[in-house]
Amino acid sequence: MQTLKHYLASHEPSEIHPSEIAKILKELTASEFADAIHLIPKDIVGDVALALPDRYFDDIVELLSVDELSLAVAELESDDQVEFMHELEGVDEHVASEVFDSLSRDDQEEITKLSEYDENEAGSHMQLEVFTADKDEIVHDVIRRFAKLRQANELENVQNLFITGSDEKLKFTVGLDHLLVFDFSKTLHENIILSQKSFEPKVAYDRENIKDVVHYFEEYDLSTMPIVNEEGVLLGRITSDDIYDIINEHATEQMYNLAGLDDDAEEDDAILKAGKKRASWLVINLITAIGASLVIGLFSDTLDSMVALAILMPIVASMGGNAGTQSLTVVVRQLALGDISKNDAVRIVKKEITIALGNGLVFALMMGLVAYFWFGLWMLGVVIALSMVINLLMAGFFGSIVPLMLKKFNVDPAIGSTVILTTVTDVVGFFSFLGLATLILL
Repeated sequence: MQTLKHYLASHEPSEIHPSEIAKILKELTASEFADAIHLIPKDIVGDVALALPDRYFDDIVELLSVDELSLAVAELESDDQVEFMHELEGVDEHVASEVFDSLSRDDQEEITKLSEYDENEAGSHMQLEVFTADKDEIVHDVIRRFAKLRQANELENVQNLFITGSDEKLKFTVGLDHLLVFDFSKTLHENIILSQKSFEPKVAYDRENIKDVVHYFEEYDLSTMPIVNEEGVLLGRITSDDIYDIINEHATEQMYNLAGLDDDAEEDDAILKAGKKRASWLVINLITAIGASLVIGLFSDTLDSMVALAILMPIVASMGGNAGTQSLTVVVRQLALGDISKNDAVRIVKKEITIALGNGLVFALMMGLVAYFWFGLWMLGVVIALSMVINLLMAGFFGSIVPLMLKKFNVDPAIGSTVILTTVTDVVGFFSFLGLATLILL
């Protein structure tokens, strides 16, 4: 608590950053947190709430009145307003309704407009606050208007001026650094013609997939991007800080999906909800494990006749599982980054099979020698070596082909890939090892 008081006292209001306050709040006890919330300036409490992990949001809603929540929402940018209201609806729909009704008509219209977009569409992530000017406006007037808006704190993180025509369609995008070297007495359009430079804007459409927009930022090294509709009318913008949040969310989602977890459930404090989500995947894993056990059961007589097979058998499955996970992780990540094009599938599969085959041969030789010196049987070494080559080869193939096939059918490659891969490597590993042992050793 004292740390928060010191931070607020030692910084000017304009220097206070929500993320710094969020760090301090996370170190407090429940009772200290309740008192600390009321110390935070009301104009930034909304930003602080969004900077905190989701589990804190319920407490904030309980600690603040409807009027305080309304003020918090009103001070947020339009895209953050939508996020805040969405979180609030998840906590208490009645309170969310009261807060919405108390907002200004402009805020209500903006929230409603952005809420109409699906979460995967660029429009749902855009800010409606943009600095625009008509192409026939005098540069001096534009700069003076920008200064007034900035002083009134109605604009922030502005790097570009979006220039439109009388039809509100986006014509040009001019960086503020270019704007400052324009002839202040001429119109924007006249300056653009005289400069002989291309100010053609790189745009994204409001219904475009947000993942494609993320790739635009990475490919063109953008700091902000205008969002337009199908007719080219300027609707809003997406900034780099929004993109960083989206990248982090997608990375977290993929990590959870690869482990068979639900990111929304894991971010929540509800133990039962998270437990149910995990259990659903554990059931699938149990079924696949039973399938692998049934394969082992087919060779019970072989196992009874040679104990060494039971000792060495897990090694084959484990090596295949790890090799497959390596291929799977690489392909899923490259798909997420957009590094794999539609025509790249064959190249990727060939690469992963080649790597898996090379490693399979190396470790087959190593394990064959280990088996020989361990149990004194040359043919046992041959069996485990052949089985390891087969399993690692299949691991590389399925580790690359499974996410590519899921992507082809518009399914998140991270979802279900590990379950399929584990099943393949276990079944193939056990079947090849015990099958070869039956044919060669008995």
